[in-house]
Amino acid sequence: MFVVKRVHIRVDADLSDDFTSIFPELLKRTQRATTTLTGNIADQQELQGILNLLSAMDVDVIEVVTMPTDDEDG
Repeated sequence: MFVVKRVHIRVDADLSDDFTSIFPELLKRTQRATTTLTGNIADQQELQGILNLLSAMDVDVIEVVTMPTDDEDG
């Protein structure tokens, strides 16, 4: 069973629209040379893939926050 979680990933960079288009499931919001990517992810593997790609592109991740969605029990 996939558990969808809402995630906010804040990075220490102003990411271009071309760059963030590789994350179609995430909404880009830029504030003072940082970018927050927000969206729903299916599982830990998808989150790790996003973080690995950001790292490979030499983007420093400042913060990752996951929150339960309305779909989760508990």
